[in-house]
Amino acid sequence: MRKRNIKKQIWLNREEATQLKKQAKKTGLNEATLLRNLIMNFQPREKPDDRFYEAIKQLRYIGNNLNQIAKKANHLNYIDRDSYNKETEKLNKFIIDIKKEFLI
Repeated sequence: MRKRNIKKQIWLNREEATQLKKQAKKTGLNEATLLRNLIMNFQPREKPDDRFYEAIKQLRYIGNNLNQIAKKANHLNYIDRDSYNKETEKLNKFIIDIKKEFLI
């Protein structure tokens, strides 16, 4: 059974239709989902650009490296301080870069 079973049809002029299409594209949502969100007083944000996703990818890479170091330390009961310090330094630099790029 459908989750939504009440159909509503609306009429838009060309400008409204263009604006709806632009907003849907910016948010990465389809037009129907965007309208439902707006009806429920949820204001969706613009979809982040590719730089954001690349930053997340790099963050996962650093996190994976730290996790591997932690596993090795747990297994051998020894911490490779040089590798650990190198990765935490990368992480701290990366956090500063992210703040500069997206917040400041």
